[in-house]
Amino acid sequence: MITTNIDPISRDVELILRDDLSPNARSAAIAEVARAELKAAEDKNRAALGRIPSHQTFVDGRAGAALESINPDRGTIVFEFDLLIDVFGWIADALVKHSPKLTGRYAASHILLADGVEVRSGEQAPDAAEYAFVNAQPYARKIERGLSNQAPDGVYQVVAMLAARRFGNVAKVRFSYRSLIGTSALDSWARGTRIGHRGHASAQSRNDWLRRQPAVVVTV
Repeated sequence: MITTNIDPISRDVELILRDDLSPNARSAAIAEVARAELKAAEDKNRAALGRIPSHQTFVDGRAGAALESINPDRGTIVFEFDLLIDVFGWIADALVKHSPKLTGRYAASHILLADGVEVRSGEQAPDAAEYAFVNAQPYARKIERGLSNQAPDGVYQVVAMLAARRFGNVAKVRFSYRSLIGTSALDSWARGTRIGHRGHASAQSRNDWLRRQPAVVVTV
C-alpha cells in the first residue's frame, strides 16, 4: 500500500492507494480526492465569509501545475486561500459601524498594524505574526469603558467578540491592548498629560502605558 499526503488549507489528508495501480492511475486518484477537498474548503469558506476567496494551487511545490501531475509516491497538493483580506475588511467596517458618530473623528482613526507597523490605507497587509486594529485617538480607552452614550458597551471588545464568532475557523481574533507609537494626536496628548506620572518605575513604562490602546488582535 502507498500513502500520499494531500495538504489543503493547513490540514493533512492521508490517501491510501492500491499498490497495483499504475503511476498515472494513482496520480489521477490523488487529484480526484484533492478536488473533493478543495470543494469542501470552498464551501466552508463561503459559509464563513459569504463568498469563495481566491486561492493558489501548488503541486509538488509547483504553482499552478495540473493536479494529475503529482508524484504519486511522495507528492503533495497544497491549496492556499487568501482569507485575511476578508477578515480585515469585515473588522474595519465593523469598527466604523460601532464607532460613536458625534464628530466622526474616532470613526476615522482606526489603524491596522502588522507586527506593530502601520499598514497605510490602500496598501496590502504584509505577512506578519500578528495583526492589530487600534484607534489613534487618546480618548479611545474612555470609549472602551462605555463613556459614550453612542457606544455604551465599548467598540473594540464588541467587534472582537463578533469577529471571533464569525471567523473562528479562519483566524484567532481576540480583544487586547497594544501600544501605539508615532501618531500625532496620541503622542501630543501623552507628552502633555500628567496622568500616570506616579506609580511607574521608569519614564519608558509610563510612555508605553499612556499609549496602550484597545485593540482587536488577529493571528493565524
